[in-house]
Order: sequence, then structure tokens, then C-alpha cells
Amino acid sequence: MPGRRPVKSAKGKSSQGRKPGGGRRFIPKRKVCSFCVAHVETIEYKDPAMLRRYISDRGKIEPRRRTGTCAKHQRALAMAIKRARHLAMLPFTPEHIRPVISSRSLQD
Repeated sequence: MPGRRPVKSAKGKSSQGRKPGGGRRFIPKRKVCSFCVAHVETIEYKDPAMLRRYISDRGKIEPRRRTGTCAKHQRALAMAIKRARHLAMLPFTPEHIRPVISSRSLQD
């Protein structure tokens, strides 16, 4: 559209698609699914060391946006973690949250 001028702000500077604070926008690097890169067919529940990478310090399953796994492998990963928890290979709660039962309370 010829003849159209950018809108001026109160300070006299033009605001053509820039943030109020100035500077450039941060564009994060796209995460890649580690299971796709390694050509993993199935995620085994029998490998708790590998599964621990995908559990937070509070004992929750990490989301896709944090780990970078694809939707297909995230579903398989969640199922493997739940199976490992059911078989007591992984804890349901982290160590620092579990109640400590002393020998004195067992005697009462």
C-alpha cells in the first residue's frame, strides 16, 4: 500500500513489529527426539536408568516440550515408566517426599 506510513509512538520512534523493550526475539533451537535419532523400535520398561532421564525430581513424567521426544515415543515412554513403577523398578514418589518410618513408631 503506497502512501502508508508507520505508526509513531509517543517518543517519536516507529513501532514496526518490534517489542517495546527493543532487541531481537529469541527463537529456541528445535529439539530432536532421541528415540527417532537412535532408531529405537520399542522402549523397554526393564531399563530404569534410561527411564530416569524422563522423570522430574518430583517424580513426574517430563512433558514433550522439555524432553523433545515426538508424540509417538512420548506415549510409549509414559507407558514404559508406568509399567516400571508398577513392578517397583522406579519409584512413584521421590526419596525426599516419602515419609520416614522410624522403628519407634512400629513398636507402638
